[in-house]
Amino acid sequence: MTNVIPAPELTPTKELAQALRSRGYVVASAETVAEMSKVPLANLLNLTQFWEGLPRDPYLKDGGRYRFRRHASYEIEGGHLNLVPHRAHWQSVDYNALHGGIERWFEPVQTTLLNDAAWQSLLLGLAQVLSGLKPVKTWSIEAHQFRIDTTDGIGRPTPEGAHRDGVDFVAVFLLDRVGIKGGETRIFDASGSAGLRFTLAQPWSVLLMNDEKMIHESTPIQPLGDYGYRDTLVLTFRSNGFQDSPNRSQQ
Repeated sequence: MTNVIPAPELTPTKELAQALRSRGYVVASAETVAEMSKVPLANLLNLTQFWEGLPRDPYLKDGGRYRFRRHASYEIEGGHLNLVPHRAHWQSVDYNALHGGIERWFEPVQTTLLNDAAWQSLLLGLAQVLSGLKPVKTWSIEAHQFRIDTTDGIGRPTPEGAHRDGVDFVAVFLLDRVGIKGGETRIFDASGSAGLRFTLAQPWSVLLMNDEKMIHESTPIQPLGDYGYRDTLVLTFRSNGFQDSPNRSQQ
């Protein structure tokens, strides 16, 4: 018998904040993401082109060649989106035992994407939803473009395993799945054993989580034929500044 993974329950725009508050996570359709962002879905779908030609991640400690990415940082204050000068991505080993404790300098997100109105509206729309849950003066946001491919026969979206990110909220947008199996999303209650598993399949659908409440991971991908890949956008929102290397904070 085939093990069928059930589709996740989808939350409409008007219920996002309440459902996220009560459950610790929501899954929303691409149409809801567009409504939240106040842009046509076609404008979001147009952004997918910027996932072509991502630079390879040079920091994988398992020696893999399967991850490609770009990175950008923002601050949102008073409804204004401000790009932060390019900076390293840093996590403590408490949150990332595999790649924590080091400054990882990824190539910046392309200027054309940074200047795209739909991209900016996405960030502002999501910040507005989250500010209804946790009013803060300034949101510190990191944006990660990811492509995981099957160059080595298998690709690992989360080589560090099930984890939290050390932020307030995490949004994982599925942009594309091409010629693969796997890539199942798994989330767990951080204070218990309750969990949920599903596969994001619709381009620009999203999993949005309270990072203090939920632990998450994605299972490895394998090719259906000779080659395949999975594209995602991960946005993290933190209310008390960026995570930074202790060495940087002493400078």
